[in-house]
Amino acid sequence: MIDNLRHQGLRKRMIDYLSVKRGIDSHYVLKAMMNVPRHLFLESSFLEFAYEDRAFPIGSQQTISSVYTVAFQTQLLNLVPGEKVLEIGTGSGYQTAVLTQCDVEVYSVERHRSLYKTAKTLLSQLNYRANLFHGDGYLGLSQIAPFDKILVTCGAVEVPPLLLEQLKLGGEMVIPIGFKNQIMTVFSKDLDGNIKKKEYHNFQFVPMLRDKE
Repeated sequence: MIDNLRHQGLRKRMIDYLSVKRGIDSHYVLKAMMNVPRHLFLESSFLEFAYEDRAFPIGSQQTISSVYTVAFQTQLLNLVPGEKVLEIGTGSGYQTAVLTQCDVEVYSVERHRSLYKTAKTLLSQLNYRANLFHGDGYLGLSQIAPFDKILVTCGAVEVPPLLLEQLKLGGEMVIPIGFKNQIMTVFSKDLDGNIKKKEYHNFQFVPMLRDKE
């Protein structure tokens, strides 16, 4: 798998764009995204555009999120090294890889078996350490919970209650809420178990679906 100077230059341009034009100011996030070769997570027909701020299809009617969406969601997590993080929606594995570069323990659930298998193979080949599961994201991973942070990478019409239950006291969940357009939302659980909500701007995600395929 090739990651040459041209690719690295394009990534540097992407990082400058995220920092200067899109307001991403987390050094941790920018460094993580500089470390991950996004072009390796795309089909060959999209390689020329891999570092543009666009979403691309990855099969199974799913997409890889735009670079700004990945950066913004990751920044909202306020990750601390060593935390245990649950990702719902592995997809291509790109966001998963970015999380691993933030020095956290990553668990990721994907409902589409084909995407799960492809992402698992690719992440292993690229030496990104993540724990992948084929399953229903609505159920989370109760056997491994609680989690310091939870990231949902698909649009949910409502908040899955089991995910909130699996959030550690003092933890945060980032999730897009809505039908056709979603509002990026952060749910925080205080030390008494009370939930607070903070909303950001609109995004578009593929829908969060129940069960697994």
